[in-house]
Amino acid sequence: MEFRQLSYFVAVAETGSISAASRRVHVAQPALTRQIRLLEEDLATQLLERHARGVRLTVAGKALYEEAITLLDRRIQVRARLSALGSGLTGKLGLGVTVTHLWMPEVADLLGRYRQCYPQVGFEVFPLLSGPQLDRLRAGTLDAGILYLDSGDQPGLETRLLQRDHLILAVPADSPWAASPPRRLAELERADFIWGFRSVSPVYYDRVMAHFQRLDFHPRVVQFGADNIAILSMVAAGLGVAIVPAASACHPMPGIRFVAMQALRECAMPLWLAWRAGNDSPALHNLVAMAEAGFTPARESRPGDPA
Repeated sequence: MEFRQLSYFVAVAETGSISAASRRVHVAQPALTRQIRLLEEDLATQLLERHARGVRLTVAGKALYEEAITLLDRRIQVRARLSALGSGLTGKLGLGVTVTHLWMPEVADLLGRYRQCYPQVGFEVFPLLSGPQLDRLRAGTLDAGILYLDSGDQPGLETRLLQRDHLILAVPADSPWAASPPRRLAELERADFIWGFRSVSPVYYDRVMAHFQRLDFHPRVVQFGADNIAILSMVAAGLGVAIVPAASACHPMPGIRFVAMQALRECAMPLWLAWRAGNDSPALHNLVAMAEAGFTPARESRPGDPA
């Protein structure tokens, strides 16, 4: 029994005539008659009774007609579902984004455009620091991540450079630094710094510390925060100053002044899109293509530049 035979049979059942069914399905009458006979032989039962005005269904024919309608409809649904999955129109996608970049215009635009273009995809966004993102990408519990990496050469991962970020100084709005911004890192030697834990983002932490080591700058850390949002909240409360990614200025916080410094600009903080190698999800590859079109890696982001 073939779907083609079922569609022919349905046409005959609904028109009540071999000739009318032949015109509907665009098949010659002899060929159509032969397919119906083959279907009856395959099922070992008579489906149609011929009479002068056409044909009518037997009891078995009526039962097959009901089943055929269901099977043909289900076939259409399955084909449509598989086609949607194959083109990335449906499915699931989990994306990690570093907390700092959730409000970055390019990231916000990417999230919005993806949802608009693929509304049937189960799209989840997880605010995660770079370290946890790497762990989840390699464990297969996250489809893609927007994060800091030292380079695009990551075992088991595919990567695309999205943007070249840098560092910026965050100070309390009522501090002397806000009124008279420092020009050199040496001026901050006695400042109280709020810092992040290395364990939550080793790549970011090591890159920043290596840059300061080259400049012989040793910040005096008096307080730690779990992520950049916590760090900036403590800066706003007047607990100290902090050095954060320049993208942090994309989401201004009350009580904070961001200060651009040349020494901090020189610390490149490349932002990458990463996903597990071998992941052939069309929904994922649609996101990758959209990200490649929406970012300009060669251009440095400068949200902290003075107005």
